[in-house]
Amino acid sequence: MASSTRQFKLGAFLMQTGHHIAAWRHPGAQADAGSNFRHYVELAQKAEAAKFDAIFLADSVGVRNSDLASLSRTARADHFEPLTLLAAIAALTERIGLIATVSTSFNEPFNVARKFASLDQISGGRSGWNLVTSSGTGEAQNFNRDEHFEHALRYERAAEFHDVVTGLWDSWEDDSFVRDKPSGRYFDEHKLHVLGHKGTHFSVRGPLNVARSPQGRPVVVQAGASEAGRDLAARTAEVIFVAHQTFDEAKAFYADIKGRLPRHGRHPDDVKIMPGIFPVVGRTQAEAEEKFEQLQQLVHPVVGVSLLSNVIGGFDFSRLPVDGPLPELPETNGPKSRQRLLLDLARRENLSIRDLYLRIAGARGHQQVVGTPARVADQLQQWFEERGADGFNIMAPWFPGGLDDFIELVLPELRRRGLFRTEYEGRTLREHLGLRRPAHPAHPAHSAREAHPAAIA
Repeated sequence: MASSTRQFKLGAFLMQTGHHIAAWRHPGAQADAGSNFRHYVELAQKAEAAKFDAIFLADSVGVRNSDLASLSRTARADHFEPLTLLAAIAALTERIGLIATVSTSFNEPFNVARKFASLDQISGGRSGWNLVTSSGTGEAQNFNRDEHFEHALRYERAAEFHDVVTGLWDSWEDDSFVRDKPSGRYFDEHKLHVLGHKGTHFSVRGPLNVARSPQGRPVVVQAGASEAGRDLAARTAEVIFVAHQTFDEAKAFYADIKGRLPRHGRHPDDVKIMPGIFPVVGRTQAEAEEKFEQLQQLVHPVVGVSLLSNVIGGFDFSRLPVDGPLPELPETNGPKSRQRLLLDLARRENLSIRDLYLRIAGARGHQQVVGTPARVADQLQQWFEERGADGFNIMAPWFPGGLDDFIELVLPELRRRGLFRTEYEGRTLREHLGLRRPAHPAHPAHSAREAHPAAIA
């Protein structure tokens, strides 16, 4: 393929031992990754040396799977609280962005605003908040509820939650803290703004007791692809992590989101769409396929069936014939877009329950490519240049080897094609991603040039 004049963004999605459900059993995997701090530091430093835009940590406020027979055979039961982990990693890295998932369902806006503002100060402007609504009943039961909030209510609450958090991030203007010893004046009281929010779900006075972010505000990331998720993302998200099986799906989603932005006074460049990709890379096609098959052979049937049950929205497949077809399923109160994606895949390719759990054992509904560096680069380039993505969230099959393969084999090919940077362009996560630094609401006159300097210059 021809060289591109645009360059895409890359996130390293770090999940304990790796994204394949059987990754912990791989001979080269760090089996104790869930409680091994040095493991995460080394992965973050590798990603930073490779000039990734960010590392990303997903999260769940509960054990992800209540099926003990399955859970006891996976490496998903123990993992660090992500903001605590990223604050420690911030001290051992210098440039790479630090994105963590925190749910709007089981937190309060003031706490979330304060934690991410603190991480941004500690890291020098590198933090990002992946805003999710949570979907698991097991999470709800850890927070005084028998069942989760209904899907529509979750997104209604999330929209207000976002507005409160971003409002708190604007409590202080950039130069509020004068800290003038001779005059005895610590901050300019005219540059402090009390939020005073009273809404349907939250009442928050403010102000935040952390100074304004070095990058204006931490970057807001989202992952929802349902209709409610798309509406929220078009109004609030600056990065969208999403799962697609086909290029046509990716292109349609990309066009839909970019098309919604003007209704909210936003420019297409204000949102970066970064689908997940699960790459298994070999120097030859045969080597890549051998690596993938090695992982597939490690999937225990109990684990595979349980994985499918959880990913597809909580339907119990354990009593059905594993080599039989998927039944008709009721609409889930969990991730609706992921359920539809997997049902469409199974119908389109006539997959049995076993076929489908093996298909998602690594990528969980995201795009998957098994092949040579050129083949992986070809797919990324097509999706990027034909407007299916602005970048990608790399889901290594196992850690550390899967990330090593991508860095050592694929990145040189991407750079040869002019698709990915050789050096960082700035120091903050916004600068890496090419996102504007939000002007403080008290100074809206600054927003036009800050929004799109290249277009205005």
